[in-house]
Amino acid sequence: MAQQPVFDQDGDQRVDDEFLDDVTDAGEREAAYRERGTSRPITVVGNPVLHKECKDVTDFGDELAQLIDDMFASQRTAEGVGLAANQIGVDLKVFVYDCLDDEGVRHVGVVCNPVLDELPAERRVLDDSNEGCLSVPGAYAELPRPDYAVVRGQDAKGDPIAVRGTGYFARCLQHETDHLYGYLYIDRLSKRDRKDALKQMAEREPRYPVVAND
Repeated sequence: MAQQPVFDQDGDQRVDDEFLDDVTDAGEREAAYRERGTSRPITVVGNPVLHKECKDVTDFGDELAQLIDDMFASQRTAEGVGLAANQIGVDLKVFVYDCLDDEGVRHVGVVCNPVLDELPAERRVLDDSNEGCLSVPGAYAELPRPDYAVVRGQDAKGDPIAVRGTGYFARCLQHETDHLYGYLYIDRLSKRDRKDALKQMAEREPRYPVVAND
């Protein structure tokens, strides 16, 4: 997910028996991932890898670890707050994030094979803030999403995890999970708003390396 222009962007421990502690040592963990990785160009809307469901992660070995390092490096180059594997052309269900919540708390982590919880009606409070995407560079649009999200999956070692977020971080978790099932945020817009987002993209030069569509 793309960092919002009005915000500055500034191993797995658990806070309790259910939810991952993705806050402790966030900066140190992100730096360690990033420094081991190599930045790759971002795949943009129109590339087939972005428009189909990705394959499940089944091998939690060295290749996955290197992919995760590269994803953190790529995310930092693009100044993003979340990145799915297919955004660097890899057909696997894994995303990384380095995202501030609405209270300014930094969350850093990795989720493989994510599945979003279906929220009960009383938790479905919609937030219609702007949303952007590294694969739709330069474009932003309002998109209603629940302001609370829980995503369940596996960590880089294959152990089960659950991550919860509110506000902007909840949006990030939903956005990145969508990617791995073949959906971009513009797919959830009206035809008019989608057309406007693509126009914004066409009129602006990406700030980071991208893979051109043939």
